[in-house]
Amino acid sequence: MKLASLTVDGVRRAGVVDGQSIALLSTTVDDIVRGGSTGVRGEVLPLSEVRLESPLHRFNRDILCTGWNYLDHFLESTGKREGQGPAEMPLRPTFFTKGPDTVVGPSDDIAYDPEISSKWDYEAEIAMVIGRDGRSIPEEKALDHVFGFLVANDVSQRDLQRAHGGQWLKGKSLDATMPLGPWITTPDELDVTDLQVQCEVNGVLLQNASSAQMAFSFARIIAELSHGMTLRAGDVILTGTPSGIGSARDPQIFLRDGDVVVTRVSGLGELRNTVTLTDLS
Repeated sequence: MKLASLTVDGVRRAGVVDGQSIALLSTTVDDIVRGGSTGVRGEVLPLSEVRLESPLHRFNRDILCTGWNYLDHFLESTGKREGQGPAEMPLRPTFFTKGPDTVVGPSDDIAYDPEISSKWDYEAEIAMVIGRDGRSIPEEKALDHVFGFLVANDVSQRDLQRAHGGQWLKGKSLDATMPLGPWITTPDELDVTDLQVQCEVNGVLLQNASSAQMAFSFARIIAELSHGMTLRAGDVILTGTPSGIGSARDPQIFLRDGDVVVTRVSGLGELRNTVTLTDLS
């Protein structure tokens, strides 16, 4: 099942995407993820005639994120982290968070304010949504706690990361900078061992990798993150970006006003967002 979110006549609704159409439900995606009923199916609309929003709007906490989860991404930044970060690939997943106000929908603008940062970078990622509470979840049972998967772009401000001690919260938490969507796909529709992750900027393919290249699997991420820490239905977990980021390129590539960023994952859909000059002060 593919669950999307949209507003119809001023009311936010969930919808089931089936090919080129979407069937409206009498509830929201947030409620379904937290164990609610899918409600009653109603009107069926052409997908091309609706504007999808971020599937989730009600967050329990910050977005949970995984860093350096593709070896090639870790290696491409070697010597370019300005002395920050480990010299060798970590033996366990690296975690950080970003604020929920970063989230925008699959076709919304990505906010861009050059007065706050001059180094806006793209990071295509697979995101997971937790569908069942759990603490210290065994790795072999971890995927039982996943409601579904979706596409994200962890747009980051590299100079803010460096300016604030090398920690990632500030450089990844600017408002309206993380596209999420276009819908949540339940695990029964996917082979999560080989999902192709891509990012294009202005039609140029800059990231292209398989989830098979992840250093730590989806299950390992959940097991490690939940060790002594309760994960709750509705939590969103980003699982890392592959190589090709702008700050690791020579010359470097950073996002600018008007850039069109397309983020896609096979089986999960596509985000298409325009970087747009925005006053964030």
